[in-house]
Amino acid sequence: MVNIAASLYNPDLIEMLKNPSRYKHHADHSIPPNMNSALENLQPYPFQKLAELLKDLQPNTSLSPISLHIGEPKHATPEFIKQELANNLHELAHYPTTQGSNWLRTSIATWLAQRYQLDNINPDTQILPVNGSREALFAVAQAVVDTHTTPRPVVVCQNPFYQIYEGAALLANAELFFLNSLPENQFAPQWAQLPDQIWARTRLVYICSPNNPTGQVMTLEEWQSLFALSDRYGFVIAADECYSEIYFDETRPPLGALQAAEKSGRSGFPRLVVFSSLSKRSNVPGLRSGFVAGDASILKKFLLYRTYHGSAMNPAVQAASTIAWSDEQHVIENRRLYKQKFADATEILTGVLPVSMPEAAFYLWLKTPISDTSFCKRLYHEKNIVVLPGSYLAREANGINPGENFVRVALVSSVAECKEAFERIREVSF
Repeated sequence: MVNIAASLYNPDLIEMLKNPSRYKHHADHSIPPNMNSALENLQPYPFQKLAELLKDLQPNTSLSPISLHIGEPKHATPEFIKQELANNLHELAHYPTTQGSNWLRTSIATWLAQRYQLDNINPDTQILPVNGSREALFAVAQAVVDTHTTPRPVVVCQNPFYQIYEGAALLANAELFFLNSLPENQFAPQWAQLPDQIWARTRLVYICSPNNPTGQVMTLEEWQSLFALSDRYGFVIAADECYSEIYFDETRPPLGALQAAEKSGRSGFPRLVVFSSLSKRSNVPGLRSGFVAGDASILKKFLLYRTYHGSAMNPAVQAASTIAWSDEQHVIENRRLYKQKFADATEILTGVLPVSMPEAAFYLWLKTPISDTSFCKRLYHEKNIVVLPGSYLAREANGINPGENFVRVALVSSVAECKEAFERIREVSF
């Protein structure tokens, strides 16, 4: 138990391991009668499934544990962000507004305009600070999906996917449909996988670009195809861009959804909202700071929803976030470290496993020579390395689980520790 907790470091996961009875509903799906019955549809989170997979295995304790299963950045938080946070702790004496400070919204608007060459974005109506992209990605489904419509509304997302999309859809009483991301299509979304009758019921589409876990970045043509579907059927697009700043060619940053909309002449970003975060960009996952930007009419109602929800950002966090969005040098250095890790992975693992550089993000989406779960168990038992089975990030759709026989390797540790992990993996005989 202790070894597993150390190797799978994640606060929620450690709590599950310590107090399994509290999470028994994941196993038997028994929900008290006075609870929302939709909770029965939630599957165990991938990291809980991983703990279950590895619980009876003894890791190789002659080697130090290396955890590459969770996308938690481990690079140092910039000192100037921490200092600004500390300098504004006196603001804890005041209630913050849900809309956030004008300084923060203006800082975000300036960053967006510079990063994506946007001609005009209004910080008062088209930007809303949120407590990390995760909670806002969940909340937007509750605000957008009308549960009183007939037939039952549909939410669409890519597959594999960030598990929050599924939980958000199910708890909004929507039916979830998947677009399989497959290697034969370079993991690009294939809109034709769903028939017209499903698109006609669709109210929300989650798109993650750069994608978690594949690293695929949507092209302008792919965005335009999705915009055309949105125009035809009236659904909202929720674009998750929390990995937008982890890329490897300083001259070619990934295309963003707002940028694609403006390039396509879509004034005001109709039915499009974009979610971004400082967690990966600035190595502050504990700050819980991000924003939503896009269609002003959607954000007006989303602000109303969030006012009732009690989702205002800590004022000290707002101050630290304002200056974080205003500085790029720490982000460039952050990218340099990730680029070095991918270079090491390519050098060490080529010829052993089919490793390739993703377009963006900090994951290796690695094809495995044996089943993904067996691969993970072997790495943990023989080399004290923890990675995540790809099948745990996906669901079966159209007869396949597109995550099977892949693992997600999060290159979040130091350059030296990641290099050590690659060298250990190279030694394993599959």
